[in-house]
Amino acid sequence: MELFWHRRDLRIADNVGLATAADRDETGPVAPVFVFDDDVLAHASDVRVRRLLDGLAALRAAYRERGSDLLVARGDPAEILPALAERVDAERVVWNRDYSGLARERDARVRRALAAVDVRREAHHDAVLHEPDSIRTNAGDPYSVYSYYWKKWRDRAVDPPAPTPEGDALASTAALSELTSTETTSTETTSTRSDAVDVAVGELPTPADLGFAEPDVDLDPAGTDAARERLEAFLDDDVFGYAEDRDYPARAATSRLSAHLRYGEIGVRETYAATEEARVAASDRPETDAEESVEEFQAQLAWREFYTQVLYHNPEVVTANYKTYEEGIDWRDDPEEIAAWKRGETGYPIVDAGMRQLLAEGYMHNRVRMIVASFLTKDLLSDWRHGYDHFREHLADHDTANDNGGWQWAASTGTDAQPYFRIFNPTTQGERYDPDAEYITTHVPELRGVDPELIHEWPDLMAVQRANAAPEYPDPIVDHGERREAALAMFKRARGEDPDE
Repeated sequence: MELFWHRRDLRIADNVGLATAADRDETGPVAPVFVFDDDVLAHASDVRVRRLLDGLAALRAAYRERGSDLLVARGDPAEILPALAERVDAERVVWNRDYSGLARERDARVRRALAAVDVRREAHHDAVLHEPDSIRTNAGDPYSVYSYYWKKWRDRAVDPPAPTPEGDALASTAALSELTSTETTSTETTSTRSDAVDVAVGELPTPADLGFAEPDVDLDPAGTDAARERLEAFLDDDVFGYAEDRDYPARAATSRLSAHLRYGEIGVRETYAATEEARVAASDRPETDAEESVEEFQAQLAWREFYTQVLYHNPEVVTANYKTYEEGIDWRDDPEEIAAWKRGETGYPIVDAGMRQLLAEGYMHNRVRMIVASFLTKDLLSDWRHGYDHFREHLADHDTANDNGGWQWAASTGTDAQPYFRIFNPTTQGERYDPDAEYITTHVPELRGVDPELIHEWPDLMAVQRANAAPEYPDPIVDHGERREAALAMFKRARGEDPDE
């Protein structure tokens, strides 16, 4: 028998490590296991734990459809996995690589622990199309500019989706129950350490069991079936207008696959293969930019991998600026302003709509993510880490590499970042990307029934006009023009320049 350790790959299809383990007839069937790692839970949130449990429930159901099940344990994987391998007499523990600093440290400990009890260990390339150390500059350095990385990324050969294990390749539910039962396991072949492992077949904890609350959010369905349905619907139509429509949050023209990819409920090779089929189909579409739109979506997959390789080579960026400034940045960090931003009560409608969508759905449209991030860092002059921490708490699709990369881009502290002097005007952004205020009024009910022109002009209206139009909606907490000048001066000082020049 072999153990397959699920982590950020909550799927059976297109799972390289699982497929490899299942293909070895000589070692017998594969027993899948998920370990609730307390070190990982220490960095989790109510929303992400709920989303994880939803994904695990879908994974468990997929195994049960195949006559198997999912082993579930809680504790330190470096203790759980060697003991569990001993209990079920597993020859090998297999998993797919994760690339964050925390994950790499954990996996190194697991490898050492398994080696100490003579259990084979095997890690596979699965989470990304191209491993983070595989695409480098001609000088051999990691890329810090996305456009150059993208040119090499898109020209690389891509592996086909991994086959889906079926039938006898997976340990049966009965076999898993028998092997993990402390009542039926012989004490002659089981050590005290393996007896101490608390492992259940298919029993998932509640959020409360893990020390978390049930969040009041409307999450999208989880699991491979839901991911495939969403991908198929997107590639059937919306992808062909993606280049033009993706920045308009009211059009719902994006894939919303981010959480599925973050938890590995759909394979990146399966996703990419489907987009290649769509690219071929684009030639028969009436849209003039249909093929360009498909490629633009593929570029978003490349962004995901670009930030993965940035984090892989620079694990310190989780808490530190990627780009250093000569004098450092003197962030304002006003607690009341930050709190208003978190609540979605800044008096800037497009910003507030995004922040309220985040709280209600555990999700935010990508264009709006850029707008609210720019507002926090350039209008409120607040450290990007406040925003990153808030997103990490409330986003169901939180991904360390992507979120950190996005926040540092907006703050002009990251790799290939937005230049400090290019500052989003939230009023202009709202007018351009939500002209009819449809997205805004979906998430800001105080403004429903107000003329879209007044909504977009809100920060510039006289107080009496605002009171007459929507008395329950707040006045703007800052003046964008004034804060723009303050942001430019702040960054000039950080660069060692005269802010008055």
